[in-house]
Amino acid sequence: MLIKTATDLNESDVTPFDIYQQRRRFLQSGIAIAGAAIGGSLLSPAASASLPLGQVKPGPFSTDEEKTPFEDVSSYNNFYEFGVDKSDPARNAHKLQTDSWSVTVAGEVAKPGSYTLEDILKPHALAERIYRLRCVEGWSMVIPWIGFPLADLIKRFEPTSKAKFVEFETLYDKKQMPGQRRHVLDWPYREGLRMDEAMHPLTLIAVGLYGNVLPNQNGAPVRLVVPWKYGFKSIKSIVKIRLRETQPTSSWTKSAPQEYGFYSNVNPNVSHPRWSQKRERRIGELRKRKTLMFNGYQEQVASLYTGMDLKKYF
Repeated sequence: MLIKTATDLNESDVTPFDIYQQRRRFLQSGIAIAGAAIGGSLLSPAASASLPLGQVKPGPFSTDEEKTPFEDVSSYNNFYEFGVDKSDPARNAHKLQTDSWSVTVAGEVAKPGSYTLEDILKPHALAERIYRLRCVEGWSMVIPWIGFPLADLIKRFEPTSKAKFVEFETLYDKKQMPGQRRHVLDWPYREGLRMDEAMHPLTLIAVGLYGNVLPNQNGAPVRLVVPWKYGFKSIKSIVKIRLRETQPTSSWTKSAPQEYGFYSNVNPNVSHPRWSQKRERRIGELRKRKTLMFNGYQEQVASLYTGMDLKKYF
């Protein structure tokens, strides 16, 4: 069996959706049996208790486009910590334990420390935001996320005047995340945003989707959602947040800087070195559609990049 490394593996080296759909019909019953065997479903261990839906209100910026079925959202995933194939996360993510999760906050903040998931969630009003998610490979989804603005969380830590960027880090645990045993990327997975991007009201800390807690394979228990950027910017299973004066290096940018820039804004006018980004395939649709600038959020976020050469800062 050939195992690729970070130097020759990228996000396009995964199962296309049409092939995956054929195989999923064969595997579906097996996954269901495996889910029963581990005492649950495809959801995280905490999923038996739904989020407090009485407190979840419709959020701003939601699209009215048709939502991608939960079955596809929860079984067709990029989460290399659990494997490089699209169906690997749903098969392997049950190993992830989320019941005692904490997030470490450090760097240019007045209130650093380790915060439990309850600490993070308690002061915030959850809202449902239906966002488009567009992956660099050329497929997209529409997902009803549940969460709250990242800006609200950052303000609680009281950033200093030196805080120009925010860096995020995913859990690193080879026992729980078997994909980390392979040298696909330089683990742990890291991502970053410029401070004004992090503070933008579109940027979401997500803790649920489709009215329930996040499934493990979708980034439980807490993940980022940045809807105008390619999907790999929306880092999953966050355990560290660091506010920095200097720009962090993202994992995919470190692996292949000529292919994955720090900004990674959805831009149909900037092709990936090996394929065009002008069109995309919405999961569940046969025909491709035109890719929208900033994934359709141009009106909200274009001002963040005024005067920037978006082909240079891709």
